[in-house]
Amino acid sequence: MKIIDISVPLSSKLPVWPGEAAPKIRQTASMKKGDPCNVTFLEIGSHTGTHIDAPLHFVDDAGTTNEIPLEKLIGPCQVVDMRGKSRITAADLEALSLPEATEKILFKTDNSKLWDNPRHPFHEDFCALTADAAQWVVDHGIHLVGIDYLSIQLYHDSFDTHVILLSNEVVIVEGLDLREVEPGNYRLICLPLKIEGVEGTLARAILEG
Repeated sequence: MKIIDISVPLSSKLPVWPGEAAPKIRQTASMKKGDPCNVTFLEIGSHTGTHIDAPLHFVDDAGTTNEIPLEKLIGPCQVVDMRGKSRITAADLEALSLPEATEKILFKTDNSKLWDNPRHPFHEDFCALTADAAQWVVDHGIHLVGIDYLSIQLYHDSFDTHVILLSNEVVIVEGLDLREVEPGNYRLICLPLKIEGVEGTLARAILEG
């Protein structure tokens, strides 16, 4: 069994959504400076790097991240190849002819190349799902989707993609690194931080295959 880490390493230089604060990672105690131990302080947005979105992100008074059943975050998934596309539409998804039992999909796109330089400036023209693709996901019983950049929706698009998915309790995993992953069948393990009352949280995601 091969284990592939598909999480993005956190650093203070990691790209973040425009307007969001960059992560702050600083040492508050250092043995080299005479302290008895080493201690690090983190100040970081909940949608930084590899993270999940819960319904509350775009649906007021909806479910939070710690209310998402772990069964939605662990289990068989399909990694599909969407390289060469600037956007992912319902027609693109229909053309995949996925098995009827598919419940989790990760989209490998040209976005993954951006992680060759994990400190790159935020890239606006990333590939993501259109609203009709989001509706296709809902209509076909998919309960988790993942993308290899910071948003499941196009940067210059409306919020409809997020709203359609989250209002139907589809888990969104964003900020994946799929460079070393070939399209195919895997077992996903995506464990978010257990924080009460939030709409998004950092996660460590791996594939077994």
